[in-house]
Order: sequence, then C-alpha cells, then structure tokens
Amino acid sequence: MKVVANFFIAIVAIEHLYILWIEMFAWTTVGKKTFRGFPPDLFEKTRTLAANQGLYNGFLAAGLIWSLCIEDPKWHLYVAVFFLTCVVVAGIYGGITASRSIIYKQALPAFIALVLVHL
Repeated sequence: MKVVANFFIAIVAIEHLYILWIEMFAWTTVGKKTFRGFPPDLFEKTRTLAANQGLYNGFLAAGLIWSLCIEDPKWHLYVAVFFLTCVVVAGIYGGITASRSIIYKQALPAFIALVLVHL
C-alpha cells in the first residue's frame, strides 16, 4: 500500500509543479488556453498575481517531494499528511470560490493520497 500512496503523492506533486509552470512561466500563453472562461485581456494584467500563486503551488509540490525522500516512516507520514492536507484545504477553498472543478482536480487526488498514507 505504501507504493500506491507514494504514487498518489507523486501525482499530486507533479500536478502542482505543472500549475507552478503555468502560473509562473506560461500565464499569458498556456494560461489563456487553460482558463478559457477568463477575459483575454486579464492575463497580462494578472501576470504577477498568477506568478505569486504559482510560487505557492511550488511550495506544496516541494513539500510533497520532500515527504517522498524521508526514510523514517513516522516523519514521512507527518510531512505527507501536512502537505496533502494543505492541498485538500486549498482545493476545497478554490472549489468554493473559483471553480467547482478544482475540488475534483486538486482536492480529490490529495484526499485519496491522504487516505492511502493511513492504510
């Protein structure tokens, strides 16, 4: 079960690295294609804001990757639970305030990983 849990942790980390890339480096290109519901003129105006959000997503990814590098089982669990919980909370908040799909795309995979690390 540990392998499956670590796989889900890695998936969530990769997802947040992808979000980091979009928000920090491709906001005005790939961001426009990804967030089609936003007015096109909004992307240039919010470039700095998106980069800041991307940085926070990078911190989440770094914490999840760090958890995968910890050999001590208890500390691996503690660090993984902390960062997965952060992702779940952020995903629920984003789902409530921005788009319901964020709950399914971000919070749900993190929640599944959170359950798996406890099995």
